Amino acid sequence: MYDMSTWLGLLGWVPLAFVGVTMLHADDFTSNGVKIHYVVNGCGDPVILIHGLYATANGNWQGPRIMPELAKYYQVIALDLRAHGESGKPEGEDQYGVQMAEDVVRLMDHLQLPKAHLVGYSLGGMIAMKIMTQHPERVSSAVLGGMGWMKANSPFQQFWETFKQFGAPNFPAACLGGIAKLGVTEAEVKAVRVPVTIIVGDRDPCRWMYVEPLRRVRPDWPLHIINNANHVSCIGKAEFKAAIETALAQSQAKPAQ
Repeated sequence: MYDMSTWLGLLGWVPLAFVGVTMLHADDFTSNGVKIHYVVNGCGDPVILIHGLYATANGNWQGPRIMPELAKYYQVIALDLRAHGESGKPEGEDQYGVQMAEDVVRLMDHLQLPKAHLVGYSLGGMIAMKIMTQHPERVSSAVLGGMGWMKANSPFQQFWETFKQFGAPNFPAACLGGIAKLGVTEAEVKAVRVPVTIIVGDRDPCRWMYVEPLRRVRPDWPLHIINNANHVSCIGKAEFKAAIETALAQSQAKPAQ
C-alpha cells in the first residue's frame, strides 16, 4: 500500500505514459501577475480541464486522448496550474490555494466565457469544488475525477498544511501548503446547485478519503467507479473518458436547480 507522498510522486510520471500527441493551440495570459499557460481545442460549449498535482495539461488530458475526444463536441480549454508545466511558479505563501481557483475564473474572463463546464482531476477536483462554492454563477456543471470533498477543518485539510515540507524537489512548497485553503464546508457543498458527477478508481485511496464523505452529504450526485484503476491509472482508462462524456451530455439536458 503506497502512502500519499508516493501516490503524488507517481502522478507526476503520468505524462511519460502517453506520447506522440500534439496540441492544437497554445497561449499564455497573466493572472494577477502570474503567467498561466493554456491550450484550446475544438468548438462548442466551453469545458475547462483542471489537472492534478505534479501533472500538466498535456500529461493529464492530451496524452490520454481525453482532450482530443471532447474537442469533437466542445470548446475544450486546459491550463497548466501555477507551479506546474509552463505556468509561472511564484514562491509566496499567498500565491496558492484560492488563487489557483481564481486563475480558472480569470482564464474564463480572458477568453470571455460567462460560464463553463469544469472537469477536475485530483487537485483539479478540489479546485473545481472551490469554484463551485465561490463562483457558482460561472459553472455550468462539474466532474470531480479522483476527488470528492476536502472538508474544511478536517484532518485531511490539516495534512496539506504540514505536507509542504515533504514535497518534490524544485517544486514550490507554498503550493502544497496552499492546498489546505481549498477546503470547503458542509454548508457550501449542500448549497451547490449545478449538476455534478464523481468518477473514481476502485483502488484509489481518495475514494475513502474524499469521495465517501462527499457521498454522505450529496448522495444525489452520480458516482462512477472505474474498475481495476488506482489514482494514477484511472485517467488512462477508456471507461474514465466515457464517464466524462456521459456526464457532460447529461448535464446539458439537466439544467442547474
